[in-house]
Amino acid sequence: MARGEDLLAGPDQNALAEADAAAARRADRRALIQRWAAVVGVHLALVLIWQFGVRATSLPAFVLPAPTDILATLAKTNYAWRDNTLVTAAEILGGFALATVAGVALALMFSWSRLLTLAVFPLLVTLNMIPKVALGPLVIVWFSYGIRTNILITFSLCFFPILLTTLRGLQEVEPDLLDLVRSLKGSRWKVFRYIQLPGSLPYIFSGMKVAAILAVAGAVVGEFIASDRGLAYLMIQVQASLDTPAMFMAVLLLTLIGIALYLVVLAAERIFVPRDARK
Repeated sequence: MARGEDLLAGPDQNALAEADAAAARRADRRALIQRWAAVVGVHLALVLIWQFGVRATSLPAFVLPAPTDILATLAKTNYAWRDNTLVTAAEILGGFALATVAGVALALMFSWSRLLTLAVFPLLVTLNMIPKVALGPLVIVWFSYGIRTNILITFSLCFFPILLTTLRGLQEVEPDLLDLVRSLKGSRWKVFRYIQLPGSLPYIFSGMKVAAILAVAGAVVGEFIASDRGLAYLMIQVQASLDTPAMFMAVLLLTLIGIALYLVVLAAERIFVPRDARK
């Protein structure tokens, strides 16, 4: 009799669980909408204050342009906004992607070989201490001007955070799980795929989020030093003519590229990392 009651109660319990899960998803969506509404509202209010403040004080555009003056610079075809934006975006994405692949791969090799870690890791720490701006002239000598040079400078800024966080994630994997897979004659690839990678994904994405922010700085540094194209290079050119609205527009586009990259990483983290495991 009791067993029959349990069977009858089963569907009701499943329905309750599904209802709770649906309610939780709705609550998450509402919270997300509220957060974005707050962010957009604050930014919109600041832009309006900026616009009316500049107009009310009659500040000249070369000192502080109004938002409408900044947007008007997009109509200036001699600045080649689309081409320069694409160049900078390619430098940011190229350096970021290269740093992600290299950082994860090297962290994996470090987790496999303590000898390699002892031999190479101190060297990487030393190299990371070198100011990246100081590397600019050397990179120009080695690779000349161009997008490849700026990708390397961006890579140099993004690489170390991804390496460190990934290595920490690989080291945090439970030793008992590793021993179990190895006792079953699991290959290194299987250990990485089924144990190390899932356990270290939160750490990898944590490093990628930091690197996404640094990637924009890397591209800007590279274009200031060794470029004849890109948004940062354009800022140097328009500075001579005191076209402050164009400089603001370049900064705005750089910011939007960085935000877009960060949101892509955040979306990927939501897809591949369980909510309770996110860093």
